[in-house]
Amino acid sequence: MVSTVALTACGTVTDWMTEDVYEAPPAELVEFTSEFQPTTVWSVDSGDGANDYSDLAAWVQGNRIITVDYEGDVSSYDTKTGHQVWQVELEVSVTSGAGGGEGLILIGTKDGEILALDESNGNLLWKHQLSSEILAPPKADMGVVVARTADGRTSGLSVTDGAVLWNYQRAVPLLSLRGASAPVLADDKVIAGYANGKLVALSLLDGKVIWEKSVSIPRGRSELDRLVDIDSEPVIRDGRVYVVAYNGQLASFDLETGKKLWSRDMSSRTGLAVVPRNAVYVTDDSSYVWALQDGSGDALWRQTRLLRRNITAPTIVGDYLIVGDLEGYVHWISREDGRFVARLNITDAAIRSKPVVKDGLVFITASDGTLTALRVQ
Repeated sequence: MVSTVALTACGTVTDWMTEDVYEAPPAELVEFTSEFQPTTVWSVDSGDGANDYSDLAAWVQGNRIITVDYEGDVSSYDTKTGHQVWQVELEVSVTSGAGGGEGLILIGTKDGEILALDESNGNLLWKHQLSSEILAPPKADMGVVVARTADGRTSGLSVTDGAVLWNYQRAVPLLSLRGASAPVLADDKVIAGYANGKLVALSLLDGKVIWEKSVSIPRGRSELDRLVDIDSEPVIRDGRVYVVAYNGQLASFDLETGKKLWSRDMSSRTGLAVVPRNAVYVTDDSSYVWALQDGSGDALWRQTRLLRRNITAPTIVGDYLIVGDLEGYVHWISREDGRFVARLNITDAAIRSKPVVKDGLVFITASDGTLTALRVQ
């Protein structure tokens, strides 16, 4: 099997560099005794999905779930019924999922344009050209839209008309992974991870740096060895920031001061889920799922039977974790000991987006545009 690794070269940030390497095939699914049968509440074809390795994750806002495909077709569905509320064709090239906030649905394009739609009907309210490709869903709060671009820039724009309020920029390494960590808005802060392994807290109102910390430090002789990107979205719980880097560490920081609380070696592009003061769950680059003690990083258990299945970051649903894989399977894993408890195949296409939970339902977005709502067990 030949796998393709997506990289971005500094100076040509919209290009793709690839390295062909031999990799063993994904692990075969193991048999187990299901402890319950997952229930599909509704499923829709939301568009053409993604045309490459992009993560076009759905966005939940109020009682609506928003999808966008790679051609810029945006759809809004009722979360309970799957009924389509509105649909618009923007006719733009999209490489990241929808975002939103403050009554807006926000779409970033491959050409670096951000478009703000009215959440109630999909009408275009404004658009603004940024400096380069938008690789993460934009977010909005407190009158400010925050967007990340491929050139290492984080921008704050006015919710009203898209006017730029502030910019913050970090130099992009010579070589980095394709993608960008989505900004997380917490209180009056923007928390963002960068391709140089840095985690930064900015003021939401003016973009000034509040604190900056290293999650991972580049090491090694080659540029590939020195990749330390933070591509997954940080998680904020109970005044703590949890973040994981590629080829680096999993770490927890105090939200207000940036003080590092604990860390351990870990490599992940996909991300994590947290039960604060209890456990941190992370999918590593081998598609192992880890449960780690919050506060020390000590391993509680590790599920290895999804090796190389390119599974998503875990989502917590009650006593279980849910992950999707490259063949359209959804797996339920016990939080207690990591055993498999249920499995459901919802499509033949890859599931790249972290499952989303809202009002007793789990939403799964697949790369072919299939959007499925499952009942929480």
